[in-house]
Amino acid sequence: MSEDVKNHEPLGLALVGCGMIGRTRAQIARESGGLGWLGICDRDEKTGKAFAEEIQADFFTADYRELFGRSEVNAVIVATDEKNHLEPVLAAAEAGHAIMVEKPLAIDARDSARVLETLRSTGVDAVVGYTRRFLRRFLTARERIMTGQLGDISSMTTRAFMNRIASTAIVERADDPGKFTPMVIAGTHTLDLSLWFLEEKTPAKVYASSVSKTMAPLGTKDATFGIVTFEDGAMLSMTINWALPEVWPGSVCSNEFGIVGTEGVLTIDDTHRDQVLATEKGQPAGYTPDIRRNVDFLESYPAGDFAFGQHWGPIRDETLTWLTRVRTGRDTTHATADDGHRNLVISKAMDLSARRGEAVRLPVAPKELEE
Repeated sequence: MSEDVKNHEPLGLALVGCGMIGRTRAQIARESGGLGWLGICDRDEKTGKAFAEEIQADFFTADYRELFGRSEVNAVIVATDEKNHLEPVLAAAEAGHAIMVEKPLAIDARDSARVLETLRSTGVDAVVGYTRRFLRRFLTARERIMTGQLGDISSMTTRAFMNRIASTAIVERADDPGKFTPMVIAGTHTLDLSLWFLEEKTPAKVYASSVSKTMAPLGTKDATFGIVTFEDGAMLSMTINWALPEVWPGSVCSNEFGIVGTEGVLTIDDTHRDQVLATEKGQPAGYTPDIRRNVDFLESYPAGDFAFGQHWGPIRDETLTWLTRVRTGRDTTHATADDGHRNLVISKAMDLSARRGEAVRLPVAPKELEE
């Protein structure tokens, strides 16, 4: 991380990718009052220029390398589509800029390993956008677990549901839909939280099974059920189904956790069934606001919500905390690049196990995961 940034000089932020998440992070950063300079990049010049004008950016280009070469830049947000993270992240690392990249580091495990190696060799500080870490309920849960309130964790169960409005939009923009699986793209959030809760334990093997019905025409799976066994014998059971019907009230997703230790148990309900809106006026659906539904679980869009002209929720806290991290070098609860690579490897190991119909031992070589 640049010493100039740590010494509280004005932050020069470069945003690559002007989709919904990129726009939201840039707006939050601009509102924070700590930016000295803001540059925008998007391959779609019309979209990018329009947003640059809207947010009153200092610079726009369709070439991220030109943007990273600007002397004002010392921090980068990469918020492109999942398939386009690799090259901008490598370029930002080589330029020496602090990085926030949306998950995953890359779609291919070999590319993810390449990113991690580059970050380590350059010494660049990079975090991955696992926004759910910044939900208060999960922060509180981790604190209780890490301070020993449950004793030694023996088992954890998780269940994740996702509206297929969101998953369809993600898969349809993929070059290789077979690599955009429910575990790699969606289940990775639950996996990250689970391994964050159990960070003192080492995963030893995975076993998983998948099914493809509703999402088969798009070339991907509906659901994956997996078990991670740790070196000490503890177990994590995960289920992710991202093929729920469009009429399901969840705007994007819902989660449940059950965590059992030798001295306690912790259950977490993140299903959003406590706030149910039913109205004759169609409600926008998460990542696809043009699709309207009449029943909605409020707060089921994981990034947060717009209210009274501002964005509120975990993506706001995650972005602002990252800006503090960049300015001061302060340790934060963000997922690191190492965490992001580990999550990709284990989620892909589950897909590999499902293809083979047998357990996969960990660690596993990235090349084997892409067979």
